[in-house]
This record gives sequence, C-alpha cells and structure tokens, in this order.
Amino acid sequence: MNKSIMYRYAVVMVTGLTIISCKAPSAVTMPEPTAIPESFGLSQDTVNVAALNWEPYFNDPKLTALITIALQNNQELNITLQDIEIAKNDIRVRKGQLLPSVGLRAGSGVEKVGRYTSQGAGDATTEIAPGKEFPDPLTDFNISAFANWEVDIWKKLHNAKKATVTKYLASVEGKNFVITNLIAEVADSYYELQSLDNQLEIVKQNIDLQQHALEIVKAQKESARATELAVQKFQAEVLSSKSLEFDINQNIVETENKINFLLGRYPEKIERESSDFLNLLPSAASAGIPSQLLANRPDIKQAELELTAAKLDVKVARAEFYPSLEISAGYGLQAFKTSYLLKFPESILYNLVGDITAPLINRNAIKAEFASANARQIQALYNYERTILNAYFEVANQMANINNLDKKYQMKSQQVAALNTSISVAGELFKYARADYFEVLMTQRDALDTKLELVETKERQLNAFVHVYRDLGGGWR
Repeated sequence: MNKSIMYRYAVVMVTGLTIISCKAPSAVTMPEPTAIPESFGLSQDTVNVAALNWEPYFNDPKLTALITIALQNNQELNITLQDIEIAKNDIRVRKGQLLPSVGLRAGSGVEKVGRYTSQGAGDATTEIAPGKEFPDPLTDFNISAFANWEVDIWKKLHNAKKATVTKYLASVEGKNFVITNLIAEVADSYYELQSLDNQLEIVKQNIDLQQHALEIVKAQKESARATELAVQKFQAEVLSSKSLEFDINQNIVETENKINFLLGRYPEKIERESSDFLNLLPSAASAGIPSQLLANRPDIKQAELELTAAKLDVKVARAEFYPSLEISAGYGLQAFKTSYLLKFPESILYNLVGDITAPLINRNAIKAEFASANARQIQALYNYERTILNAYFEVANQMANINNLDKKYQMKSQQVAALNTSISVAGELFKYARADYFEVLMTQRDALDTKLELVETKERQLNAFVHVYRDLGGGWR
C-alpha cells in the first residue's frame, strides 16, 4: 500500500460501491475525501508499536496481572462475546434459507359431509370395492414427506448470507475494539492510583513540614517575636492540607473500586508499587505511518465491514422487486383406513408445485425498505470516513502530547528543585526574623502545588503512553 495517503485507500474502497436509489443515481451526493499527511507530524519511523503484545508493552507484572483478570471477567467484554455468538447463529439461519426445508408429516382426521351436497351424493353412490360403500363418516390417515425451496434466482439469499457473515466479522472487530479500550482503561486507572499514592505521600510530608513551622511560630509568639495572626495562619494551612489528605484518600478508594469493577469483582485491595512512580519512563512511542491504522485499528476495520454489509443489504432490498420462484413437493401414503396404507399403488400420494410470485400492487413497502437500505449504506460510508479521520487525529494528538509532556515534566522538575531550596531558605530567614510568616506560607503552598503538578504531569505522561498504544490499535492481538 502506498504509505503516503491512507485516506486515498479508503476512497478506493468506496469507489467500487454501487449506490442504488429509487431515484436517479445523480441524486446521491457523495462526500469529497481529503488527502491525509504522510506522517503524524513527529516521526517518519515505519515501525508501529501497536504490533507489540500488551504484556511486553506495559512491562509491569502487577498491571499485567490486573489486565489478565479484566480480559477474563469484564462484563462488557462478556456481553460483546455473546453478541458474537448471536451473529454466528444468524449465519446459520441464513445458510439454512439457501437449502430446501424438508419435513415429515403424519396425521389423521375424520370428516362428515351432508348427504344432500354434491360431495355427499357422490360419496353415497361410490363403492370402494364391489358391494362395499364409501364409508360415512370418512376417516383419513396419511404419512408423507414434504419439501419447500425458494430458488435464489437473483442472489437475494446469497447476498443476505454474505451480509450476515460480514456483520459477524464486524462484531468480532467490535470485540477487539472493546479489548483495546478495556486494557487502556485498566492501565489508566492503575497509573492514576500510583499517582494518588504519591500525591498522598507529598501531602503527608507537607503536613509534617507545616506542623514543624507551626511549632516554630508558636515558640516565637511566646517570645513576642510573632503574633497570634501568624499562629492562626499556619494552623489554617495545616488544616487545609489535612483536608486535602482526606480528598485524596477518597479518590484512592474510588479508583480502586473502578479497577475492581473493570475486573468484574467486588472491592479488594489493588496491588501496586508506587514508590518509584516519578522515575517511571514510558517506552518510546512509534506511530509508524497513517496507512497502518487501516490494518491495526479494530474500529476502522469494523466500519469497513459494516460498509460492505450495507452494500449487500441494498442488493437484497433491490431483489425484492423481482419475481421469486418457490418449489414445493410432497410424497407419502394416504388412506381412509390404516389397513389400506400399505396397498400400492392406490395409497400413494405425491405433488410437485412451482410458484412464481412478484409484487404488483403494494410496492410502497418494498420501495421504503429499499430507500432505507440505500440511506444506511450512505450512512455507513460517512461513518467509515469519520472513523478514519478520528483515528488519525487521536494518534496525532497523542504524539504531540507525549512530546510536550516530556518538556513540561523537565520544567516542573526544575521548578520543584528550586522551590525545595526556597523552603529551606525561607525557614532559616523566618527563624531570624528576616522573612515574615506570609513569605514562608506562600513558599510552602507553591512547593506543594508544584509537587502535586509534577506527579500529575507524570501521570499524564503515562496516560499518553497508554493512549497512543490504544489509538494505534494495539492490545487486541
């Protein structure tokens, strides 16, 4: 495939599509596709990380263990698997419609007609055998085999089967898309949990620091070097940080429960190692070339298959305008007494009927279904193009995000180092009354905010690392 234009490939796929309408074909307006750039703007590398299995990509035993459980127990994924089973059974239904339906019939009955009717008068004057009158009432016993078959002259049934098979394949790709997103969601929540652990540790350290500063200012008040206002300000900062600690603890509980929900289990402790969180280095993300999205993204392949199925549905709807040929046949034994069933050839019955039927008067319903199938086909085309565009922009955004977050993290690290130094300096100056309490408070507050931002930036880095893998179509293999 030409690597320069992924979207042009999509257009070639669509060009072979026949748009059938009750009106003239010119009435259908097709969208004008736009050529896609040759790369995602950051790398010309043709290697795509989506080709990697998710286990070596994440390379964290605790995270991969959680993902494994999620792939086994997640309810949404299991619901999707049942959708696939339903689609598979639909194929069997369509295959059965291509073959004759054959069955066995056995029955008995009794009939009494009026004597003064043409049938009654005829029966009264008819002898079954010399000197043996026609029985009255008349019983009936029969054993027979029968078959019905619609001859698929216009390929209606074949196209319906192909459309069902294509929809089944689309449901498989839908399952792959669910897997990709499930893996990404578990990984996102896991890194969020590690981030919250680090934020909690930072807040606790900050509380210790503020408590120490509070003790100093209380001592200074005792020696008339500080006022009650300073004491209350430091006390308020301690209480604010403790309040933040409770918020983080609640977020940890909710995030753990979110992971447990994705894993399809009741709440339990999530095992993780958070002490080295800030030193985690995401693997280098290589997006490859845009045309590889067509091969890797399950949602693109699903949209493509749905487009193919919609085209076949239009053919099926068009075939409803044409005559249909049905053949029915039967063969068996029939007699008014069971003892006569085995008398040949008198008890033998058979029939062979061929019917050609065509819509004549009420064609509006067929026209409406045909127009709906036509509209669904165009709708599937738009959805296919939208899915490709969305996939491209998702990857392009994540690649730019990775680049910018890396630079931001470096800046935040330098800012944290500077503020850590300023806290020590402010504390020393405050001891010797060369800085007021307000400067110390603001320095501590800035340092806390910056440390929390540093942790959040690391979390966003790891999320971007997860999302680029998801957006490239990784994880479902």
